[in-house]
Parts: sequence; C-alpha cells; structure tokens
Amino acid sequence: MDLPATASPINTTLLPLLELLDRRRAVIADHAWRDRDAPAHLAALQEVSEAIVATHQDHGRTLPPRLQHYLTQCSYDKAAAWIRSGGAE
Repeated sequence: MDLPATASPINTTLLPLLELLDRRRAVIADHAWRDRDAPAHLAALQEVSEAIVATHQDHGRTLPPRLQHYLTQCSYDKAAAWIRSGGAE
C-alpha cells in the first residue's frame, strides 16, 4: 500500500510489534486452518496474542500514549493502522 507523500514514516522500532499484529490478524482470518484443526488454530492465536501482550508490557512505558491506549484496549487493528500511519493522530 502506498502512503501519501504527506504521511509520516513508520517508526522502525515498532515494526516487530506491527509484525505480531499482522500475524494475529492472519491467524484469525485463516478459516480453513480453524476448520481443519481448531485446537492448533487456537494455540497459534493464543501464542501470538501473548507475544503482543508481552511486547506491550516490555515496552509500554516507551510507547506513545495513543498506541498504549490501543494495546491496552486490545484494539489491535487500530494499533496496526496507527503504526502504519507513522503515528498520525
């Protein structure tokens, strides 16, 4: 996805978190996996969700307040969009 020229660049220190958020979304969207092996699908979802929580806890005080809010509220799609926007409010 191309961002407009006026968009802020993505903070590269947040890329690992963005990767986790994207992975969680991909696991949720994989209905074939869920239908084929629900326990493994649930385990993968739990693993990536726990990794997001751990990352938030490890770096929470250094994260921008808006991003902290999204993560605390489990608004993971909003958190990913915020990171992609370069932190634009």
